[in-house]
Amino acid sequence: MCVVAGSVACSNDGTGSHTVLDVYAAASLEQAFTEIADLYERAHDGVDVRLNFAGSSALVTQIEQGADADVIATADESTMQRLGDTAVDPTIFATNTLVIVTASGNPTNIDGFESLTNPDISTVVCAVEVPCGAATAQVERDTGIELSPVSEETSVSAVLAKVTSGQADAGLVYVTDAKNAGNGISAVGDPAFATVVNSYPIATLRDAAHAEDAQMFVSMVLGQTGGEVLGAAGFNPPA
Repeated sequence: MCVVAGSVACSNDGTGSHTVLDVYAAASLEQAFTEIADLYERAHDGVDVRLNFAGSSALVTQIEQGADADVIATADESTMQRLGDTAVDPTIFATNTLVIVTASGNPTNIDGFESLTNPDISTVVCAVEVPCGAATAQVERDTGIELSPVSEETSVSAVLAKVTSGQADAGLVYVTDAKNAGNGISAVGDPAFATVVNSYPIATLRDAAHAEDAQMFVSMVLGQTGGEVLGAAGFNPPA
């Protein structure tokens, strides 16, 4: 297996007897898809899964610019729709919602979304072009509360990194990111988050170099194996 971030490439070029299956997936899927890819490789001798994790918008841009990909999974439907019929039969496989993350112990005493308007609390969010940023913007509209973030990041993992590194007091990430971040953070919910649900679609690509393996990988994600891994990572099933 090979894991890349954004446009950073791995040394495995797919030559020789191995098939290299290129799977592009939203940053919030890193833990779950790394496990699913490992299970897929064990079940399919001769296949190496090359995982590319980044913000959904960045992944779609890479594909629009000609990047080779066999499978794509995004963190919302609207980003997937940018690919048009290049994405074959997108299917929802998981859902996710937002949560506030702070340093462990919640030292700034954040108790909900409105707390993030406190000028003494530095907050980071995803850029609105990214699904987690679009979800944040929807919460702002729903609540009438407008944030003034100190930065807008290109992926949910970048938001989490700003909080865990101490560069920000709080960040808006997905429940799954908070669950998998360990003891270094505390999570704070808000009732407004429950009504803004991101649905995650997965699809093969129309010109996939390895169409058969691409479809089998998608089937694993949609099946019992994928459901168990995703559930353990904190994702909810499709509505």
